[in-house]
Amino acid sequence: MLDYSALNALSAVVREGSFERAARVLNVTPSAISQRIRLLEERVGCALVVREQPCVPTKTGRDLCQHIDRVRLLEDDLKTSVPSLATEGDARVPIPVAVNADSLATWFAPALATFAAGAPVLMEIAVDDQDHTAEWLRSGAVMGAVTGNGRSVPGCSLQPLGAMQYVAAASPDFVSKHFPNGVSSRSLSAAPSLVFNAKDELQDRWAHRICRRHVELPRHVLPSAHAFVTATLSGMGWGLHPHSLIAHHLKNGSLVALVAESNLQVPLHWQVARAASSLLDGLTKHLVSAARKELAQP
Repeated sequence: MLDYSALNALSAVVREGSFERAARVLNVTPSAISQRIRLLEERVGCALVVREQPCVPTKTGRDLCQHIDRVRLLEDDLKTSVPSLATEGDARVPIPVAVNADSLATWFAPALATFAAGAPVLMEIAVDDQDHTAEWLRSGAVMGAVTGNGRSVPGCSLQPLGAMQYVAAASPDFVSKHFPNGVSSRSLSAAPSLVFNAKDELQDRWAHRICRRHVELPRHVLPSAHAFVTATLSGMGWGLHPHSLIAHHLKNGSLVALVAESNLQVPLHWQVARAASSLLDGLTKHLVSAARKELAQP
C-alpha cells in the first residue's frame, strides 16, 4: 500500500519545483517533505526526484505523480455519491494540460476559463508545438492535450476539433520591400520570417507548398502568438498567423496576405486520459464545444 501523504509531497515538489515551495503549499517543513519522499523512494526502490532547480521527476516519479492525479479525480467524483466525504475548504484538483500557443491565444483560453470558473480545479497549462504536445501525454506529464497528430496516444481517447486556418501575412511596407515582384524561393530565402521556436515548422511547410521545394528561411524566434502579430505589424518579419487572430488587421489593411487564398489548414485533436472522471468529462465538453464553433470543420 502506497503512502498517500508521501505521494502528495512528491506531487507538490514536482508541481512547485522545489522542496521549500512544496512545504509551504502543504503547510509542513521542508525536512518533512524530504523525509516523506526519502521513505517513498525506499519503498519503491529507486530515485523519484532529480534534485535540481527546478526539481524534476524521474520516470517512476512521473508515473507516481500521474497515479496521484487520477486518485484525486476519483476522490472528487466520490464526493458526489458520498456527500459526507466533502469538507469545507477541500483542495482543488490539479489538471495538467498541454496546448499549442495559437490555440491558447484564440479559442482555448475562453473555454478553459469558463470551465475552471465553475469547477474545483487548478489548471496547469504547458505550451508546446501542436506536433509535440502528444509527447507530454505519452510521458504522463499531462492528462490532456491539443495535438496535431490524429493517432491516439495509448490510454487516451481522441476527438477531432477542426482545423486552424493560418494566413502567411506581413505589413504592406514589408511586402513592398521584400516581395516587390511577388513571393518566390529567392525572395523567401532573403526575407526575415518569424517562428515560435525551433519546433515551429509552419512557415517551412507553407513555403514548401508555395515554391514546391525546400527554402531555407531566415528566422526571428519569438515565442508568443500575440508578439507575432505585434512584430509583423511593425515590419520585423512575415509569419503564419491564425486567421481569427489577425482578421481585423487584414480587413483594415495593416496586414496583407503574402499570397492570396494560400491559407494553411492544421487539423487539431483533443486527447485526454481515459479516466472515469466528471471533471475531465466537463473539461472535454467545454473545449470540444468551443473548438467546433471557432475552428474550420470538415
